[in-house]
Amino acid sequence: MKMRFFGGKGASGFSANSTAEEVTDGIDATGLAAVVTGGASGIGAETARVLALRGAHVIIGDKNLAAGLQTRESILKQIPSAKVDVKELDLSSMVSVRNFAKQFISTGLPVNLLINNAGVMGVPYKLSVDNIELHFATNHVGHFLLTDLFLDTMKKTAQESKIQGRIVNVGSMAHFTTYPEGIRFDKINEEASYRPFSAYCVSKLASILHANELSRRLKDEGADVTANSLHPGFVYTKIVDHYPFMETTIMRFVKMISAFFIKDIHQGAATTCYAALHPQVRGVSGKYFSDCNLSEPWAQATDMDLAKKLWDFTSNLIKDTSLLD
Repeated sequence: MKMRFFGGKGASGFSANSTAEEVTDGIDATGLAAVVTGGASGIGAETARVLALRGAHVIIGDKNLAAGLQTRESILKQIPSAKVDVKELDLSSMVSVRNFAKQFISTGLPVNLLINNAGVMGVPYKLSVDNIELHFATNHVGHFLLTDLFLDTMKKTAQESKIQGRIVNVGSMAHFTTYPEGIRFDKINEEASYRPFSAYCVSKLASILHANELSRRLKDEGADVTANSLHPGFVYTKIVDHYPFMETTIMRFVKMISAFFIKDIHQGAATTCYAALHPQVRGVSGKYFSDCNLSEPWAQATDMDLAKKLWDFTSNLIKDTSLLD
């Protein structure tokens, strides 16, 4: 994989140093409706703020409703004209995902942008309420189901508004450190071999494969909706709070030199906002971005057979979670 050093601009004219405001400068998103999962904190909150700054009606979906409301208030203080709503959404619970989608769709509001941003990282072994390993449940299955539930609305919105819809999956460069076979479908819930970081990496590989297969299907349908994935960069946010190495000597050293390679929140949200709004991304689908530029993911992330297998597996899983028993 190729990594661009901080400061070096790519073909888009942007770099790892670019901020979300910079990559959306001059873009008018008035009239667009954007759903942002995990928008209460971290790069999700900055994504929500910048989309609202550009005129979009932002709907934050987050399991921490109180934090989401605080983020809304913070955005409104900065941007009094902003349109921001907050709804409870726990991606690790299919009931919560279905309720969120049902409540939103019942309003009849359009959906132009779906930002699948929420995630967990490095949590100790735990199964979701649906009996699915927590990383896989939150980072992949919940977003897969949410996207499926919103697809018809997004297709309709794109058709009626004549504005292309965009689905953005926030992945991670960490997808390259999975198992030789990529995803061990028969061992997703296995506790004996569980490693927190490996589970996170698998879930992020799944996010990229999901976007790729979704893109292929949307193209086949002729739907005016795109699906892309991205690596936001290394950003120190609350997502790493559970990870055991955070307080080690190694991590303290990493924090000390972090200014040289870790992005701040404004930079961390840049690629998401670029993929969601920038005219350069119109018509681009099934691609992977990093530092606001097209990038090449690890080979497993471009394996269309693996993407198809994951799609079929997850489609069955959201209907029958006993498949993991």
